[in-house]
Amino acid sequence: MRTLLALLALASACAGAAEPKVLRYAFEVAETSFDPYRISDVYSNIVNQGMFEAPLTYDYLARPLKLRPQTLESMPQISADGRTYTLRVKPGIYFADDPAFNGRKRELVAADYVYSMKRLLDPKVRASQQGEVEPYIVGAEEAATKARKTNRFDYDAPLEGLKVVDKYTWQVKLKSPLYVFIYNFADCRITCAVAREVAEHYGDDFGSHPVGTGPWRLAFWKRSSKMAFEKNPNYREEHFDAEATDDRGREILAQMKGRRLPQIDRVEVSIIEETQPRWLSFLNGELDLIFLVPEEFANQAFPNNKVAANLARRGIRMEQLPALDLTFNFFNMRDPVVGGYTPEKVALRRAISLSYKTADEINIIRKGQAIPAQTPYPPGVAGYDPNFRTTANEYDIPKAKALLDMFGYVDRDGDGWRDMPDGSPLVINFNSTPTARDAQFDELWKRSLDDIGVRLNVIKGKWPDILKAARAGKVQFWQLGNSASSPDADTALSSLYSANEEGNLAKFNLPEYDRLYEKARALPDSPERTRIYQEMTKLVVAYAPWRVNTHRIRTDMWYPPLKGYRRSPILTYNFWKYVDVER
Repeated sequence: MRTLLALLALASACAGAAEPKVLRYAFEVAETSFDPYRISDVYSNIVNQGMFEAPLTYDYLARPLKLRPQTLESMPQISADGRTYTLRVKPGIYFADDPAFNGRKRELVAADYVYSMKRLLDPKVRASQQGEVEPYIVGAEEAATKARKTNRFDYDAPLEGLKVVDKYTWQVKLKSPLYVFIYNFADCRITCAVAREVAEHYGDDFGSHPVGTGPWRLAFWKRSSKMAFEKNPNYREEHFDAEATDDRGREILAQMKGRRLPQIDRVEVSIIEETQPRWLSFLNGELDLIFLVPEEFANQAFPNNKVAANLARRGIRMEQLPALDLTFNFFNMRDPVVGGYTPEKVALRRAISLSYKTADEINIIRKGQAIPAQTPYPPGVAGYDPNFRTTANEYDIPKAKALLDMFGYVDRDGDGWRDMPDGSPLVINFNSTPTARDAQFDELWKRSLDDIGVRLNVIKGKWPDILKAARAGKVQFWQLGNSASSPDADTALSSLYSANEEGNLAKFNLPEYDRLYEKARALPDSPERTRIYQEMTKLVVAYAPWRVNTHRIRTDMWYPPLKGYRRSPILTYNFWKYVDVER
């Protein structure tokens, strides 16, 4: 009888146990690394922000975006001369458990942030955002130069610009005022906390063993296929609080305020590169959220920008947002065919740009979910001027042909294709991923170059592999997007700054551009700084390292069980800890 009662009690307890709350969604490209300092792509940045924490973050609901403390007791103190930032870490924050800690509970301290920022200067790390630190922090340039000569960075050597004050307090000292520097404290690629013993324990394989203080830790990983994240048991007690500034924000705040974070138990992220399988997975209920509805399904999913009736009957919700992003093509300025700063090389790049019909990208490929770009930074960021216009992005086949004729890119052998001025074949190598959507871009670019008599050779490859080659300066011509990591035009403009070796995929190196960029960084948001941004844009137009195309309109859709979801204007923002899944 006792055995029967015990079994009944066990069965009752099991029946009453709550099922784990799981968020399921998909990325369109694979992760590249779990080392936050080595990555620059959107999707790796999202997952790393779930596991690692920068000192600051952006308020989940506030619009316009607003910085707030994440691991700090309060916002950084900034000295009167604008050069010194003093930051105090909130006591009682702990890293996720890892064998590198030898069984002890490891608290986050100021030295972790100093060590982590020094990693940006280590040549072995190959940090993507080194250019955000080395030229500006006192002593950083000298330390990095010494490390490059020996291929070894001395983490124990004092560095005046990065200093531990006490256990929880640290300082960052700049050579001169830099008003946009504060955004770096919210950028995981620059200031997320890494434990030194973990990085040293795993060495070159650290990017496969992420250990941070964030709400999530890696539970499962099949490279380029699927990732799963579970709650970090060491995550501190934190409750939902935000600054609601609009109706949607107030709706979420009323529903979520005071709830303990994170609200869900697990996040499962699949890598589904092809748009149709990703869309079908959502329709079949295999995903709770479709993060970025593929443009080709816009008319099915939200005709006239309203949820389709058949989807609305299933309770599916939608949110659209003009993203702080840019789609563009870059030319490798070191490439012997398309690179260089001489008039004939500029003419080639401008002719290629003039052959491209942005309207076809927007109307045919993106199904109207974008607007034409005029500048190398998006509307909505500080420094954007809606009245700025250029002719660089116009579609003009006669002008493109005239440019090529003028500078000697003519058909010398009668085969119907233009040759280089020296008589060698002119072939443009265009990198592209093996997806149905990229096949449309391949066709659009081929048609564009066919119209001006230039051969196009499409080279297919996986996105992470193309990115790796591009960073090494081995990609001639590639089309991709750039998502702002802060609400300032500086984010996009830094991608053409010569000191930003990893992020400057075009390998653009123009002293006048660099001079203006450095001047703008020393100014607050103002008409003068906006004017400098425009001067920089004119240089981009004049030398054509980029062909800017569109600013995308981002649309997400989700099922009723997902509560509290809101897209951030910054695409890399990690929202996982704020949402709930009530099945």
